[in-house]
Amino acid sequence: MVALLVSLLACFCRSGSTDSVFGPVRNPWSYSTHCRDRSGQTPGGGTSDSDWAVTGGSSGGSAAAVASLTCFASLGSDTGGSTRNPAANCGIVGLKPTYGLLSRHGLIPLVNSLDVPGIMTRSVHDAATVLGVLQGHDPKDSTTVDYPVTPINLPDDIDVSSICIGIPREYHAPSLSSETLSHWSRTAELFEKAGARVVEVSLPHTQHSIVCYHVLCMAEVASNMARFDGLEYGYRSAVDSSTEAMYAATRHEGFNDVVRRRVLSGNYFLLKQNFDRYFVKAQKVRRLIANDFAKVFSSGVDLLLTPTTLTEAIRYTDFTKEDNRTRSAQEDIFTQPVNMAGLPAVTVPVALASTRLPISLQLIGQAFQEQKLLTVANWLEQQVKFPLIELPDMHENTEKSSSSLVV
Repeated sequence: MVALLVSLLACFCRSGSTDSVFGPVRNPWSYSTHCRDRSGQTPGGGTSDSDWAVTGGSSGGSAAAVASLTCFASLGSDTGGSTRNPAANCGIVGLKPTYGLLSRHGLIPLVNSLDVPGIMTRSVHDAATVLGVLQGHDPKDSTTVDYPVTPINLPDDIDVSSICIGIPREYHAPSLSSETLSHWSRTAELFEKAGARVVEVSLPHTQHSIVCYHVLCMAEVASNMARFDGLEYGYRSAVDSSTEAMYAATRHEGFNDVVRRRVLSGNYFLLKQNFDRYFVKAQKVRRLIANDFAKVFSSGVDLLLTPTTLTEAIRYTDFTKEDNRTRSAQEDIFTQPVNMAGLPAVTVPVALASTRLPISLQLIGQAFQEQKLLTVANWLEQQVKFPLIELPDMHENTEKSSSSLVV
């Protein structure tokens, strides 16, 4: 028997979990003894109540709930990193399965061709357990593949000496923090010391992926948001002078500026005179991105090792210095190519930065090879021994954290 606790947690597609009508999501690590005691800071950073770390997004509420031991596991839609980014910022495991392995039935669509239900847990083993329950064909979702699935069994003794790890040179982004780069290199050395072959590889079209991703996202967002007209779905305005007036008022009142900008951009890309120039061209680039991954894996590489985010979680005061759209786009640099190619990926916390906030790395696998991906991720987790938040870490601030972690 499996008991399920279902709850709605703060999230907002393609955002940093700071736009909720109930307020922003606060990173549990801002309130843990790991962050407070070792940095000499008080809860929230020591200067003001707004000086706490963000969770990232979009599924920031789901990640915060798992990190703070509110639940065993949580789900979120991963369109371009929406579960892996907050999982990385909150120091937990975030798994994005192969496109088509998990049913999207019941998921509110954002970008149909990219959306995948993601899994967030405190360990790789827990992620494998949840995946084993959810994977498989669903007749209610035509995108699920009728593919024979087997339980994910992670061995206790793992030998990585026979695998080849690829390091994509294009992921050495100029804005990658020195600490993240350092731990990326150290982790590659861990694999080498264990006998694995570590090689540099190239994914040449990665440089175009973020622009391509944005065009496709905006176009499909515009299409999906069209259903929220107040007649059949979603919020309905009280304006009733005419159907057209009600429709216009509903979308103006029901969508904030961020959503309206995305809908307008998507409609622009889909205009007859722009369709080939933007949407069709982006689809062609997407195929080239997928081909890059296929070429690397066909060369004998088993998995790719990359950063998940550019830096550890940043403070809310720093996050708000840039507009949400720019900041959120930057955080998708390392994660969205995987969605474009439909491949599985998992983020694993590997160390604490000097700010005492988590640094995580991403492993990317071949389609429908979650067994190998999670087995190696489990080995990495055992090697780094990352210090998860435990209940005593949060106990001193029970009243504050319970009211402000997810508000």
